[in-house]
Amino acid sequence: MNKKEKIRITFEFGVSVTCEISFDENPKTAEALIRALPFESRAEFWGKEIYFAVPFQVDPEKAKAIVDYGDVAYWPEGPALCLFFGPTLSSPSSNIIKPYSPVNVIGKILENPKILEKVDEGEKLRVEKI
Repeated sequence: MNKKEKIRITFEFGVSVTCEISFDENPKTAEALIRALPFESRAEFWGKEIYFAVPFQVDPEKAKAIVDYGDVAYWPEGPALCLFFGPTLSSPSSNIIKPYSPVNVIGKILENPKILEKVDEGEKLRVEKI
């Protein structure tokens, strides 16, 4: 299928990231996200993961317990969207990125994910399609 969409997540104090959302692995999750746009939320942290509440809910699809640097994923337990830019509080080592519980990976951050280190907890954010 190989369908992709781009979204932008803009944080209150100037940081902005573009993400490519893929419909290949978890199409129900990707579709629910795109349908829900635009929306606003607030940034929360779990180690080097930013997560934020989303206005939709889907079940786990091909949920993963370990993710890659720069992944964008949906956390069914939240429900929340997660941006991974390093080890989380549940990571067993600095080179393994382990979410709190399995997530549906739906995309990648296109910029260097390290920019997310400049975001503050509680910052408002807006998610929109571009």
